[in-house]
Amino acid sequence: KSKQPYPSTLPLKLPQLTHPPPINNITMTHPKLDQAVQKVDEFLAAYPTLCQYDRLRDLEKKTGQPKAYLFFAIVSLLTTIVMSVGGSKLFSDIFAFVYPAYMSFKAIDSSDATDDTQWLTYWVVFASFSITESVMTFIVSWIPFYYIIKSAFFMWLYHPKFMGAGLVYKQIIKPFVMPHLQSFEHSKPQKKEE
Repeated sequence: KSKQPYPSTLPLKLPQLTHPPPINNITMTHPKLDQAVQKVDEFLAAYPTLCQYDRLRDLEKKTGQPKAYLFFAIVSLLTTIVMSVGGSKLFSDIFAFVYPAYMSFKAIDSSDATDDTQWLTYWVVFASFSITESVMTFIVSWIPFYYIIKSAFFMWLYHPKFMGAGLVYKQIIKPFVMPHLQSFEHSKPQKKEE
């Protein structure tokens, strides 16, 4: 049999390409995602100065992306920078410091004494934990996911729902420290009255 070469022109029938209709005001996201974006937007609006709400709104107008997406992108970028510069220790230290410091500044200017007590208690627990951690650095290498556990612990300490700092102070620090403070107070030389 002889092989016949392919003809140079093949009758090709290509299907007609039709473009989909333009999407106008149709959301392509899951309703739960829309709810989450709405909640994040409400959170951002509740703390406009801290979250730079005006700048996020301007970026939203320029890019067409929701403020929540931009906020998460910025937080992710900052987290990546912090983790690459100082690692998990720096991240957990910042996590344990920034929000309580912000709330402490607000407490200083408020007339309510309750928040003053809450944040003073937190800083006593924070200092006690930091000193203990620096003395017992060998423990850090033994505990898996230490810095994640530490971050969760500090969040429990300062979260308004739990207020764990008060519990740690009353149950651990106060019973240990107060007897020593009382003995120190009694051993101080008394001033002579003239």
